[in-house]
Amino acid sequence: MNKTNLVGIFLAVILLTAMKGDKSPYKFFNANGKKANYTTLFKDAVNADIVFFGELHNNPIGHWIQLELTEDLFAEKGNKLVLGAEMFESDNQLIIDEYFSGKVKTKTFEKEARLWPNYSTDYKPLLEFAKENKLDFIATNIPRRYASLVNDGGFEELDSLTDEAKSYFAPLPVDYDPEVNCYKSMIEMMGGMGGHVTPNIPKAQAIKDATMAHFILENWEPGKTFLHYNGSYHSDDYEGIVWWIKQAKPDLNILTVSTVEQDTIAKLTEENTGIADYIICVPTNMTKTY
Repeated sequence: MNKTNLVGIFLAVILLTAMKGDKSPYKFFNANGKKANYTTLFKDAVNADIVFFGELHNNPIGHWIQLELTEDLFAEKGNKLVLGAEMFESDNQLIIDEYFSGKVKTKTFEKEARLWPNYSTDYKPLLEFAKENKLDFIATNIPRRYASLVNDGGFEELDSLTDEAKSYFAPLPVDYDPEVNCYKSMIEMMGGMGGHVTPNIPKAQAIKDATMAHFILENWEPGKTFLHYNGSYHSDDYEGIVWWIKQAKPDLNILTVSTVEQDTIAKLTEENTGIADYIICVPTNMTKTY
């Protein structure tokens, strides 16, 4: 085979490789839709008071980056890092604390803590990291039984609960604004789907957001970074939990991360641009954890 043929084959291989394209499982973008990277995200997270990591609950890429960010922030901040999650309800704080202190064994904890079905793959690594490194891990969400009360009858259903019960969610009365887009759009979306729509549906979402904001602020203090794991819809567009935080402490440095799926990830779609400070874009056909 002569030199000319070898060059031809080499060029053909390069061309075929280029046509095949990059098979990266994710890409980072900033709020303006420009390409970003993990290094910049991490630097901004180190300087933030509160970081909201918005996930797609069954997306393994998001969960992996969550763990990487948690480990890297701990290496930088040490015990100035506080962790918390939507996936743990506030009345489970006691058993989390007992588990971390060694008073409760793993088997007992996992049986009694009302864990999500994907706990072992997606959230256990985060909780165990906090346990091993003696970090506070805060169960921020309202117990679902109380959110169900709001869904059935509005915030008024919470008034008659005991003081102990009321300690598990945001203080009453709740300063709810139905014009906040994330709540207003719930009514519009469900109405468009032909479902039975009541004003209480977004109120149930709001009491979750308000409660998570409440427990985040209760466990944050100056100089610390609170890293909160939640579904993207709880912090996208700087609404949801973020809105409640800003009502209480508008001067806090808040960083938001969102996870989105697109058929192609080379460019962020207009729909996903601007929803967070950083957007992790993952192919729609990415393997799911459930």
